[in-house]
Amino acid sequence: MAGIEINRSREMAVFVHIVEQGGFSAAARVCRMTPSAISKLIARLETRLGARLVNRSTRRFQLTPEGCVFYERATQILADIADAERSAGAGERPFGRVRLTTSASYAIHILAPILPDFLDLYPDITLDIVQTDMVIDLLSERTDVAVRAGPLKSSSLVARKLGETPSVITAAPGYLNRFGVPETIADLDRHRRLGFGYLRAIDGWPLKQHDETIVHPASGRVQASDGEALRQLALSGNGLARLALFTVRDDIAAGRLVPVLERFNPGDHETFYAVHAGGSGPLPSRVRALLDFLAARGRVE
Repeated sequence: MAGIEINRSREMAVFVHIVEQGGFSAAARVCRMTPSAISKLIARLETRLGARLVNRSTRRFQLTPEGCVFYERATQILADIADAERSAGAGERPFGRVRLTTSASYAIHILAPILPDFLDLYPDITLDIVQTDMVIDLLSERTDVAVRAGPLKSSSLVARKLGETPSVITAAPGYLNRFGVPETIADLDRHRRLGFGYLRAIDGWPLKQHDETIVHPASGRVQASDGEALRQLALSGNGLARLALFTVRDDIAAGRLVPVLERFNPGDHETFYAVHAGGSGPLPSRVRALLDFLAARGRVE
């Protein structure tokens, strides 16, 4: 069935070229076919339709009444096909809705400041942003692009690296004034540690001790499901939090948060990726536009 439909659309396109170019020879040049091949194609089309489309008895090119009707319908059908391809993302101008899943930290600190430029560049794209730190299944959640941090598991997903960021343990000045500044790793046991409320690739805080890296438990009385919530908890004086530097850089510069235990920082970096479902076909232009924009403007440092 698919092969028949493709042949029919091709026959329509050739016939439209014949009409618009005013003859077989001119259409043959446009379609990169020989005049005899054009003539045979139209003969097959007329046989299948059971109607003559072109009068061949005169030296001047002339459509029959049936040919005029077929030309009008063919041009409309070909226009509908082109419109369907544009709507599906195959056209040059990106169009449609893109569903993006990302952490609140990335959405607030990286995406939000650059989003006006993306919307100006692509006025026909609508973004549906879902904030979560949890790893979701893109296909079942009907998600086009996800921004993820940390090591990627082997899968059918295609990833584009968006950069990497170090992490830092911080606390608000008010908290440190009340509970003291931790000086050693052992001091962490008497402090309130704010951690994530779900299992991560590294379940704890990596710290450098002598010549090796250990992972200190981060579980405490308060946990949260995303990094931005932990940042807000730290800013409010609820305890120590180990956060991506790009999310607290401004807070540290303004004195709202203070880094601690930096001499024990192992210097590890968390890598960010924009991922999408793989496949053999081309990406819809709306998805490709967002991926290219994030790769150029949405980098993490």
